[in-house]
Amino acid sequence: MKKQVPAKTRKIISVPKNADQILATGDDIQIADWMNGLQPDRFGIIKRDPYLAPYSDAIVGRYKYMLWKAHELTREAGSLSAMASGYLYFGLHKKGSKWIFREWAPNATKIYLVGEFNNWEEREDYALTKINDGGVWEIILPLDAMHHKDLYKLHVYWDGGWGERIPAWVNRVVQDDETKIFSAQVWEPSHSYKFKVENFVPRTEPLLIYECHIGMATSEEKVGSYDEFRKNVLPRVKKLGYTAIQIMAIQEHPYYGSFGYHVSNFFAPSSRFGTPDDLKRLIDEAHEMGIAVIMDIVHSHAVKNEVEGLGNFCGMPDQYFYPGGRREHPAWDSLCFNYASNEVLHFLLSNCKYWLDEFKFDGFRFDGVTSMLNLSHGLGQDFGSYDDYYNGTQDGDAICYLTLANKLIHEFNPHAITIAEEMSGMPGLAAAIEDGGMGFDYRLAMGIPDYWIKTLKEKRDEDWNTTDIYWTMTNRRADEKTISYVESHDQALVGDKTIIFRLIDAKMYWHMMENDDDFDVNRGIALHKMIRLITLSTINGGYLNFMGNEFGHPEWIDFPREGNGWSYKYARRQWDLVDRKELKYKFLNKFDEDEIHLVEGVKKFNELPLVPIWDNRGDHVIAYMRGNLLFVFNFDGQRSFTEYGFLCPKGQYELVLDTDAPQYGGFGFVDPNADYETNYDPLYEGDGKGWLKLYIPARSALVFRKKN
Repeated sequence: MKKQVPAKTRKIISVPKNADQILATGDDIQIADWMNGLQPDRFGIIKRDPYLAPYSDAIVGRYKYMLWKAHELTREAGSLSAMASGYLYFGLHKKGSKWIFREWAPNATKIYLVGEFNNWEEREDYALTKINDGGVWEIILPLDAMHHKDLYKLHVYWDGGWGERIPAWVNRVVQDDETKIFSAQVWEPSHSYKFKVENFVPRTEPLLIYECHIGMATSEEKVGSYDEFRKNVLPRVKKLGYTAIQIMAIQEHPYYGSFGYHVSNFFAPSSRFGTPDDLKRLIDEAHEMGIAVIMDIVHSHAVKNEVEGLGNFCGMPDQYFYPGGRREHPAWDSLCFNYASNEVLHFLLSNCKYWLDEFKFDGFRFDGVTSMLNLSHGLGQDFGSYDDYYNGTQDGDAICYLTLANKLIHEFNPHAITIAEEMSGMPGLAAAIEDGGMGFDYRLAMGIPDYWIKTLKEKRDEDWNTTDIYWTMTNRRADEKTISYVESHDQALVGDKTIIFRLIDAKMYWHMMENDDDFDVNRGIALHKMIRLITLSTINGGYLNFMGNEFGHPEWIDFPREGNGWSYKYARRQWDLVDRKELKYKFLNKFDEDEIHLVEGVKKFNELPLVPIWDNRGDHVIAYMRGNLLFVFNFDGQRSFTEYGFLCPKGQYELVLDTDAPQYGGFGFVDPNADYETNYDPLYEGDGKGWLKLYIPARSALVFRKKN
């Protein structure tokens, strides 16, 4: 900290608009003066939404707190990116002719490194030394003291007890096949994987995400591997046209059935799928295909485990987590990070940078953001007005952490992607930090899958409301981008149903042969395509699909557990269903491929204005345009319409996508080669409009491209 100057001698400061320039001065008084002068009218989210004005003190206060916390964290390093490099200091590292191991254990009185290299015995030549008052311990060993693939752990002692522990910053953890015990593993191969693609830039206009899980991405009843995914699934993703994959369950987790959400080792890619080099090769080859790789990162909570995890690392239960009643998550049987602790912030921010730096991930989908933002974790809480976001029930430290995380991620990689899994609708979540937001690039449109499920469960086909559908698809904050989706992994878990299973149910098991003409199956396939198309075509940021749902995977997801006899039968994807030519799954897969390619082929499709053309709730017909594409939907299950007309921009149109086409399992009632041209109407000549008259089959959608 620079020397403070008495108030009466301070000079008038010319304040630059860029907060980073002020923070870089390192002058506490100058920074404080500048922050005190911040006014609400400088923040974009308030300018764009006057209803936020009454809450300007809270918005400005959160911004100031974030700036001051950034200043605290970067006093010595100078920047967030330089500060968030704990993974280069802590943990085990090979430095020249030595091994250096460091760990943060402020309550420890003695620490031993034990492993295969010393017969798992506590020896003084493997004892760590406390090197500062902050609780950092260190040991320096010769190279022959341990070797690549050696297993090891720590024995950590404190006043009143001791525990066997896996290091907090470990980058490789493996489980013994027989004993099921987890251990740290030295990972220092003689020839580590070298990336071929160094500076990948994701395609985000639009962002089209294929959500996936490595372990269940195989047809076999087992845990799939990084290599199998790279060889067998990546080519499918490329063919379908998605521009990104979002991988779940990367961070090591003791219980496979947690879907990767009870993390124990935050810096270790799960070894049950292969080696770190296998993961790097997967990411590199995805980049070669033009596919971005987003990681599902879990910083909202941690597993309770003490040996494998951080639960009680050095006899100090609140080392990483909130003390007292806030320590345990009331619904998830897990522990809640203490975002007020600078050491915890250093750990989590370093974790963000580690995955970007070491593995070249292109960004993150942050899990459980609603739980982080609210002291109630969002449980039993309604969010019906702006009061609910600024009433003192929010976790200001968590809000600060997420803002800093976005700041760091985009500082380290300006092209990185961040997505918030957040259901409360907090304003500003996906707005720029300098505008008073939290800096996420996107937020998940979690209301859309809920809407489709509610509609399918509670409404007859004839009661579907096209106005309601369109409003739900487009109901979002104008200044925040969203990721729209029909169903993610959440809707495919046991206890729920996928969209295709809600539509067809058990008939999927008996009537999916190509030559089987079953009414319920035909209805289900038709609506499956229409629901996806209207969700995809109304995006304002991106679109997401969970692995296998593109072809209507018939089974739910149920990981091996005691209740199912530890079976892998439902923790896999049956790719053979879509590959078999005699089954109807191929129709849904082909439609998904063509709708994705249609949207992906239009530059900045997500930014094109949505122009309503027609909405007749009585007919269940709705139409709208984006750019030169005209989307027409007939949700009526009984009536096909001949010479159905509506006004649209005059000119010639060509049919580019028809959900009822034979290649998509439809009846092919519409001529794919017909010419379409608007009819002249003198009443609308000045508006540049004419009447387009179409044949629209029941329960189908048509997409036209305006030719001139």
